[in-house]
Amino acid sequence: MDIRHLEYFLEVVRQGSFSKAAATMHITQPSISKMIKSLEEDLGVPLIYRNAKQVELTDAGQAVLEQAQQIVTLFQNLSVELEDVIHLKKGKVRIGIPPIAGSTVFPPLLGEFNINYPNIQIQLFEFGSKKIELGVQEGALDIGIVCTLPTKTDIFEVLSFVEDPLQVIVHPEHRLVGHPAVDFAALAPESFVLYSEDFSLYDHIHHRCKLAGFQPKIICETSQREFMTQMVAAKLGVALLPSKICSGLDPKTVVAIPLTDPQIFLQLSIIWRKDRYLSFAARRWLEFTSDQLGIPLPTINRGYDSV
Repeated sequence: MDIRHLEYFLEVVRQGSFSKAAATMHITQPSISKMIKSLEEDLGVPLIYRNAKQVELTDAGQAVLEQAQQIVTLFQNLSVELEDVIHLKKGKVRIGIPPIAGSTVFPPLLGEFNINYPNIQIQLFEFGSKKIELGVQEGALDIGIVCTLPTKTDIFEVLSFVEDPLQVIVHPEHRLVGHPAVDFAALAPESFVLYSEDFSLYDHIHHRCKLAGFQPKIICETSQREFMTQMVAAKLGVALLPSKICSGLDPKTVVAIPLTDPQIFLQLSIIWRKDRYLSFAARRWLEFTSDQLGIPLPTINRGYDSV
């Protein structure tokens, strides 16, 4: 049975005539008669009395009519729904984003996307980069924003767009205030307010401390930069934040000092799996973001576009 059989059947009933239905559907009368006959053979019952001057339904025909109307309506609704998805009027994108990305271009970019595509739902999940990378890998997230390049570059496409050096923030009365720059060795006696362990920057800072000959004394681990600055302002330790965030801090409460080479960079990148089909909405978000950032977009798995 083809959906067209039901559509032709409904049109015959609606017009009350095979000839009028054929004219409306732009096919010949023998063709529409053949379609109805085929439908009756598939169902195994007659639907229309053939000896009536006007179309008259059998009891089976009346039952099929009620169901056919629902089926055709559902099919038409599905077609419209798919058309909306294909033309990006609807959809959902699951994006993992680290808290630190809130001070970058992302909030205004997401706002602009929402204005242009109000029926595409963006679901944001706030995690550290390690959990985001795992979420994209396992399929729980469509797209991820990570603070450093992913560890498994062979399975991810990567669109890098921010490289911002970290600076150390200290209390305005701290001994290092006034230095144009400091190296990691100078931080050996300090207590650190550090990123949570699921942040990739956690590993990078630990590695730099090790290269400088010490293990950092961690007083607190957190995912919230506001809490970091509050802890530093309370003279409880030092913290490391990207320079763009540091430029917006109140120098009366904390002071930012550049770190000497080799520096640690916040390297924000967008990642998605190379081998996984991306929805129309997810692809459009990537294309929109690429255009806004002025960065060429790698090849995207376009999946069912050819269907």
